Amino acid sequence: MEHSAQSADRIQEWHELLESVGPWPFVSRRVFRRADGSSHIWLSRAHRKQLATGIEQAELRRRDWLWAPGQLNWWIGSIFALGALLFAAGCVLSLVPTLPVIFNFSPTEVNAVFFAGSIPFTVAAYLQLFQAANAPPPGFQPTLVPQQRRLFGWRPKDIGWLSCALQFPGTVLFNVNTFDALLPGLNWFQQEWEIWLPNILGSILFLASGYLAFVETCHRHVAWRPAELSWWVTLINLLGCIGFMLAAVFALVLPGGANATWLTISLAFTLQGAACFFIGSLLLLPESAGAQPASS
Repeated sequence: MEHSAQSADRIQEWHELLESVGPWPFVSRRVFRRADGSSHIWLSRAHRKQLATGIEQAELRRRDWLWAPGQLNWWIGSIFALGALLFAAGCVLSLVPTLPVIFNFSPTEVNAVFFAGSIPFTVAAYLQLFQAANAPPPGFQPTLVPQQRRLFGWRPKDIGWLSCALQFPGTVLFNVNTFDALLPGLNWFQQEWEIWLPNILGSILFLASGYLAFVETCHRHVAWRPAELSWWVTLINLLGCIGFMLAAVFALVLPGGANATWLTISLAFTLQGAACFFIGSLLLLPESAGAQPASS
């Protein structure tokens, strides 16, 4: 999002930028000096998700994180968790052949569980993109920025927005991939074109998005910050992205037909990825309910 010269002047009037760091070519941490001489540490993730003190989300008590429907972060975490849970359920039904028999599920109905899981992923991913598109510029509190809503925005130099902007089309590709898996009678080429190709492309976008989200909390390309909840959220989600990427690689169908061993490995990595996304999504809830940006 482009900001006017007037906005830039107001930032300079209220803040003096003392430090600016982040994984090249992005900035994820800034230190400002306010007009009164006090310092303020700006973290891109905390600012985008409104986790700093004095903002509505930070006023929630920690015991309220299980039920906070008035907060966008709560919806993002809850909806992502639902999608991950459905993906995990589809994997378990596929890996344990007796379960579909017990529940009277056909192979198409099992595939429908994956498609159902892809829908919450897309909804939550869009909510994250919407949140990133409407985050105020560095140095501003949300209440001081005119309310001009943007559906997608354009902030390619913002690491948080770029992460969300990559994840959203990745989820749409998973919609395509899981829907096409419901179609009967596809030959190997059709499976590659309509199922595997959107799967591998979506997984690549997820992996790029997950890495950007992780390094945004590291403020460099790799860092060890186990004391920070946001670092754990993005690390676990990155592991989920890696699981989905490996699952897509092993889902390749060759002209001779699907390989049963490869399919089992693919499902196992999908289950691992879904489990990571489920845990990471649940961790978004306490993060949003009281986490403060790190001081260093």
